[in-house]
Amino acid sequence: MKLKNLIVPLFCLVIVHAQAQDNWLTKKQVTEDVEFLIKTLNEKSSYAYLNGFDFNKDFENYLTSLKDSTRLENFGLFITNTLAKIGDRHSALNGIRGYSLNESLFLPFVYAPVNDKVVVLNYDQDETLKILNPNFPYLKKIDGLDIDEFLQKTRPEDIKAPEETYFTLAVRDIRDIQKNYLLLDKPLKREVEVTLSDATFQKDTVLEFPIIGRSERQRPWDEKFERDYLFIKDEDFNQPKNIAGLFSLDDNIAYIKLPEMVSKDEAPILFDKVNSFMKSIQNDSEALIIDVRANGGGTRDLLYEFAKYLIHPDSVHVVNIVKQRGPLPLPKDYKESLHSRFLYSFSELDDGEQKKVTGFLKNFNPMYELDNTKYSKYYFGLLNVDKLSAQGLYYNKPVYILANEKTFSAASVFVSAFKGIPNIKIVGVTTDGSSGNSDWVDLPNSKLFGKISTMVSFQKNGKVLDGYGTTPDIKIERDMSQVLWQSDTQLEKLKALIKEK
Repeated sequence: MKLKNLIVPLFCLVIVHAQAQDNWLTKKQVTEDVEFLIKTLNEKSSYAYLNGFDFNKDFENYLTSLKDSTRLENFGLFITNTLAKIGDRHSALNGIRGYSLNESLFLPFVYAPVNDKVVVLNYDQDETLKILNPNFPYLKKIDGLDIDEFLQKTRPEDIKAPEETYFTLAVRDIRDIQKNYLLLDKPLKREVEVTLSDATFQKDTVLEFPIIGRSERQRPWDEKFERDYLFIKDEDFNQPKNIAGLFSLDDNIAYIKLPEMVSKDEAPILFDKVNSFMKSIQNDSEALIIDVRANGGGTRDLLYEFAKYLIHPDSVHVVNIVKQRGPLPLPKDYKESLHSRFLYSFSELDDGEQKKVTGFLKNFNPMYELDNTKYSKYYFGLLNVDKLSAQGLYYNKPVYILANEKTFSAASVFVSAFKGIPNIKIVGVTTDGSSGNSDWVDLPNSKLFGKISTMVSFQKNGKVLDGYGTTPDIKIERDMSQVLWQSDTQLEKLKALIKEK
């Protein structure tokens, strides 16, 4: 027994020591990983160098300043922040994985964005959100640092995100004070001084917030409608019980909520419901709202399913223009990946579509002129009802697509594609645009891994989606009532606007 009792602790010590060693990288290992990553970026990244950022200088400075070794988490943080500057939103939002900052210290309470301010919230006994201090609802400073300056330094991975997106993500992260102080290079004390301000930002009060542990922390703020579907998987949208609440017809206004851009193969029942609902509201509604707020993306299947009803049968629209990075001419698997996104080369289009594309290109001014030795010719996303369905019923009434700063990837493509189409208006705030046909990269020594976009995706106005998103035709921001989950103000204001018209 004594020998066994001795062996077990020794065995555990060996494991702990091995894990500790695994968290360190030699300069040689780091150098090899950096060289591998630079080579990968130069060969595959579609957004490398486009915005003027030269990552080679960052890598060179990092290696020059590196001593004999570094912690895995420090290397991972550096890689994450460097890649973010490229402007590739898929790479930034998914992040570099395979390392952990081992966060264990947090600020109490909940932090939420309301317009351009930060409100501090707390949960009541019945789990209802309340303003922590109604007389001083807004967070003005943290340890003497203005909140705007604090936020600009604590979400470096999203530094190239649209303004509204960055603000929301950074505000949610205020809670993660250990990580934030690491980024600010400040020592973390047992209590953090916070300055709260009134509605005018003229009168303040100073409080001390205690640092709390992981088990005491509160979940970051999300929209109520977002949290309702936070843990539902794509395949769950093939279950009638999860679909029923997504469709409604109230006061002659039809409403469809799309929490995810699921594929037709995963959720055929949802697609059947979309079709039956669109046919049922032809005569019983005066307008349609499609809600893609907080939709994190997926596939483009729903975009082309709705196009059967939202695009006039006699029209063809060019809605997305892309160039693929890769070996030229593009191999078969690259073309198949583009086809899965409903993107086709000029030679693959029919005569009518080619005529439409030719006319479109005469006035198309892309923000980037791409190197033809590195990128493919243009591939086009078109909405052509003749090819989508012969049985579609055109919904010849006002359509409003409600989006927000967390509308991402295929959901942001959905918004961008329908913007400018007759009878359709985009409502809400600018989306977190992204469309990159991303590929995985795995570093050989550190085993860090992440995504890198291989496709440059242009909107109709010539801007890329990544970093710019799509601006609304009608801007409606959330208010305090929506932040507190008391109402869905954006949706209510939109319905009131529809009734006025």
